[in-house]
Amino acid sequence: MGFGGISIWQLLIVLAIIVLLFGTKKLRGIGGDLGNAVKGFKKAVSDEDSKTPEQLKDQTVQQQQEVTEKQKDKV
Repeated sequence: MGFGGISIWQLLIVLAIIVLLFGTKKLRGIGGDLGNAVKGFKKAVSDEDSKTPEQLKDQTVQQQQEVTEKQKDKV
């Protein structure tokens, strides 16, 4: 028994079909893109955590000012 009643042989057959359908180059490309997305997300989270509360406050004030200016331009 494997995952939820799926045996290892069934998983291998599904993997083989996926490789045949997409090819190894495309799967490698998808994996690389996914890896870069995860790295970018982690970097963004760590950059946000490393900011001081004062920097975060300044950023929030600036964003609020931009929204207010956009609303004024619409009117």
